[in-house]
Amino acid sequence: MVRVPVNRSRFSLSQLVGVARRRLPGRARAPEQIGPGLGTFGGVFTPSILTILGVIMYLRLGWVVGNVGLGGTLLIVTLASAITFLTGLSVSAISTDQQIRTGGAYYMISRSLGVEVGGAVGIPLYLAQALSMALYTVGFAESVERVFPALDEKTVGIVTTLLVALLALRSARTAIRAQYFIMGAIALSLLSLLLGSPLAEPVSEATTAGVATEPFWVVFAVFFPAVTGIMAGVNLSGDLRNPTRSIPIGTLAAIGVGFVVYMTIPILLASRADQASLLADPLIMRRVSFWGDAILLGVWGATLSSAVGSILGAPRVLQALARDRVLPRQLGWLGKGTGEEDTPRNGTLVTLALALVAVYLGNLNIIAPILTMFFLTTYGVLNVVAGVERFVASPSYRPLFTVHWSLSLLGAVACTWVMIIINPLATILAAVLVIGVFVWLQRREMRVAWGDVRRGIWLALMRTSLLRVRDMPDPKNWRPHLLVLSGSPMRRRHLIDLASAFTHGRALMTVAAVVPPDAVSLDRQSQIEQRIRDHLEKRGVQSLVRVVSAQNPFEGAHRLVETYGLGALAPNTVLLGDSRDEAHRETFADLIRFIYEAKRHVVIVRPGEEEAFGEVTDRPIAHRRIDVWWGGLKGNGGLMMILAYLLQTSLVWRGVEVRVKMVVPTDSAADDAEQNLTALVGRIRTLAVPEVLVSGGRPFPEILRESSRDADLVFLGMAEPDENFADYFDDLRERAAGLPTTVFVLTSEQIGFGEVLR
Repeated sequence: MVRVPVNRSRFSLSQLVGVARRRLPGRARAPEQIGPGLGTFGGVFTPSILTILGVIMYLRLGWVVGNVGLGGTLLIVTLASAITFLTGLSVSAISTDQQIRTGGAYYMISRSLGVEVGGAVGIPLYLAQALSMALYTVGFAESVERVFPALDEKTVGIVTTLLVALLALRSARTAIRAQYFIMGAIALSLLSLLLGSPLAEPVSEATTAGVATEPFWVVFAVFFPAVTGIMAGVNLSGDLRNPTRSIPIGTLAAIGVGFVVYMTIPILLASRADQASLLADPLIMRRVSFWGDAILLGVWGATLSSAVGSILGAPRVLQALARDRVLPRQLGWLGKGTGEEDTPRNGTLVTLALALVAVYLGNLNIIAPILTMFFLTTYGVLNVVAGVERFVASPSYRPLFTVHWSLSLLGAVACTWVMIIINPLATILAAVLVIGVFVWLQRREMRVAWGDVRRGIWLALMRTSLLRVRDMPDPKNWRPHLLVLSGSPMRRRHLIDLASAFTHGRALMTVAAVVPPDAVSLDRQSQIEQRIRDHLEKRGVQSLVRVVSAQNPFEGAHRLVETYGLGALAPNTVLLGDSRDEAHRETFADLIRFIYEAKRHVVIVRPGEEEAFGEVTDRPIAHRRIDVWWGGLKGNGGLMMILAYLLQTSLVWRGVEVRVKMVVPTDSAADDAEQNLTALVGRIRTLAVPEVLVSGGRPFPEILRESSRDADLVFLGMAEPDENFADYFDDLRERAAGLPTTVFVLTSEQIGFGEVLR
């Protein structure tokens, strides 16, 4: 097959509804696809207009006029059509930006908002379309049974369902050709109505004296499904010769023609029949038409055309879901197509079976509102897709048909509003199903080969947030944004676990590693970064990952502390493990001094000598107690209290007891110290337990080891680094010898932690 490149015609709102719009000159024209497939009229306009001009037009439009009058009816038609029109604009924009393949609305949504959102909407949409086929054939059977009482309604419904499915199995082209005859029947019925005359025998007022009229919004809810159906053409996207051109033109043309028809018929009915007759007779159009039986042909044609549209669209959505592996692997055979048209015969047979069960059960009135909710959910999400894509304005989003983002989001709000008006309970049920499918797909952690707009949304929000967050102390909103110098997180897992507990999933955390530049290429460096990221995701740790190259870990740590971060979101706290290598004694002390001088808080984790929290083990550990050795609220004491509180309120450490310990020289000093410490702990509301210890002449290291040997974690403050800091840190290590996992804390005092704890 040879594709001939030609100039791709441009079209916009100005060409279709008369609103002037100009484009920037010089933009290259994309080649139009020429080849086998359905055209605009047969592939989009015909199925869409036949679904729009459905049974509500024949059986309920007179009832609408009888309830709210001509003016109210025209207002209802205008409001309902406006919502559909806004959705049509969104569909047109999306379809001129991307090559639409099999799956229609599902394909559009999944390629913009991701496969999870696409599947969450696509699966309910498929069920709605499959069951809609049964709804239409049951309606057809009911109308036939009223004209021919000798026929069995259920038998007629089953036979009709089988015939419609066989027509679809033959090919989409054949089904579309059959719809031309149906369109002819509908056109004949409308012509007969146009040439008709006023009602000869109006219904007497006594006949309808007990019939109460319905309020405006109830009537609106009954009428609104009449203007839906634009997905009938969109769902055939994979069978179109040029979906990028056909979907906008065919969809908007169907909406426009439907609007004209729905604005004309109420005028004819209001001028030919009185209110009582309009309320009493659902088939009032038959009585005011030139040839009444033509209305029956229209009713039958409308139901059959809607059934054909459903059996053509539903299997193609199912086919796309299977090909994207949204469905379980065992259902992959539903993605296969046959013939030159890629007809989804497997999907059609499954849809037929589902429809036959529904037809056999008969009454679909209970699920009909939920089906409408699924369609409206799809329309709403399509509006969100177009609005968000336009608002984010990624360079990849370049639709030939441009719509302002506010119009699309207005359409989304309108769809939600209509759903609530029609049936609040059905709205809730539909939302529960959609959310349930979304959560299920998220847990499967599906990976796809295409990108989506979600990254653009987060980038836009991140940019806005970064520009609004000022780089100045803010005690009320302070959190430890951690830079974790962990090296390999697989070997120093305790650092990752502790950092994750500190952040609560609400502060920023970056796991950083340093690799030698000579041994690791840039590609290998990226692979290491991705491997660490995958490892953290499997452990449920939310963290950024940064891998840098340097001659040694200390040089890399200097570089990270000095340069890592973006605006006000640079890490304010550096967490690292203790170095026990005597050869690195001075270098490690210099690193701590550098971090402190860079105005970063320092948290050093020294693992305990016995197997406990600090050891890499898969054995679950029951945390019982955290000891915080108090030196005052200012400086290190305030930061240690905050970190202990964050651990105490984290999921892993929840319920652990935090003891604030203070040493005084004599018993007489203990009473005042205990009173002050108890008041302080109560004021800062951290649920900590104060404990005052009397030294009695004993050295502090002895008291420390004796009092905290049974703790799970011990917090100790560090002095401000000076030129003798290496000696001081050696002494601090000696003090902590024999203790469980110990955390040394040094605050740079950028912020008053007393204000945070107030």
